[in-house]
Amino acid sequence: MAGSKNRSSKIIAVFILLLLAGLLASLLSLKTGAIPLSWGELHRVFSGRGGTEPEMEMAAAIVFRLRLPRLILGLIVGGGLAVAGAIFQGLFRNPLVEPYTLGVSGGAALGVSIGILAGSSRALVFLPLLGFAGALLAVSLAYAIARRRKFLKISYLLLIGVMISFISSALIMLLLSVSSLSQFRTVVFWAMGSLEGSTPGLLRIAVPVILLGVILAWSRSWGLNGLALGEEGALHLGIPLEREKRLLFFLGSLLAGTAVSVSGVIGFVGLVIPHSARLLIGSDHRFLIPASFLLGAIFLVICDTIARTVLAPVELPVGVITGIAGGSLFIYLLSRRAGKKDGGTL
Repeated sequence: MAGSKNRSSKIIAVFILLLLAGLLASLLSLKTGAIPLSWGELHRVFSGRGGTEPEMEMAAAIVFRLRLPRLILGLIVGGGLAVAGAIFQGLFRNPLVEPYTLGVSGGAALGVSIGILAGSSRALVFLPLLGFAGALLAVSLAYAIARRRKFLKISYLLLIGVMISFISSALIMLLLSVSSLSQFRTVVFWAMGSLEGSTPGLLRIAVPVILLGVILAWSRSWGLNGLALGEEGALHLGIPLEREKRLLFFLGSLLAGTAVSVSGVIGFVGLVIPHSARLLIGSDHRFLIPASFLLGAIFLVICDTIARTVLAPVELPVGVITGIAGGSLFIYLLSRRAGKKDGGTL
């Protein structure tokens, strides 16, 4: 009884800290940039007390037209990628699985690359749609091949996803080899991930789709917890295994494909964040999924703030920062885990 009460208190404390950290990261993102704003200016912008002073009008334009849409996109994309990673890791019972090892991001990147290289303004307007179509095609192909028998073989699905990811990368390299210099730079910058293109149109696509996907994923927490016991254990619990695997696979693909379609290829969020969330809150997906969403949102917003400011006014692709930070964090977590298994020598 006391242990359950202590666990509940810990979970509540973790979520309160994550919410406070998310608020602080958001405020710092709005305040920081090539043109920094003071806390007073930020308060006056949101309180509506800026009046018609030119400086405050410029500050309001910076916040509401540039930084706030970018902040919202960063929060939703970071959270969506992290939840997709938590779903795939729970589904495959493999901590090294993420959306990019399953061909989802490769298919989305290929779709957007084709749109950019098409060169027409109409294609550029529908880049997110092309990216999502590429992700959906990759997912459907992997699923159709792995589902050739009457049951879905998870190991086959993982291997096929990896191969589709490699094929997509090779096709992108082929397209780049025949592209112009301007197209080459656009595709490469997008492939490294960026929130620079945040617009109301992108937000109208990303926010409802990813939030709906996260809610549906959270509603399947019981199935993910059952799959953690193995397929036989899940069957004994009465879980309709094949239907649950299909639903979880497509939910994770929907989240990852949407995120990649609107922000480019941002690596390591779906790999590292679920690991970190498990250390904070445990493996129960009822708590792991919302914790992953909050932690992924915080992580991506912080990385994007660094990408915008570290070499200002030059902006780095946010995927560069997530790769460096996420890779370093993952090595640290692996070293720490190995040290514990070896008796704490590391």
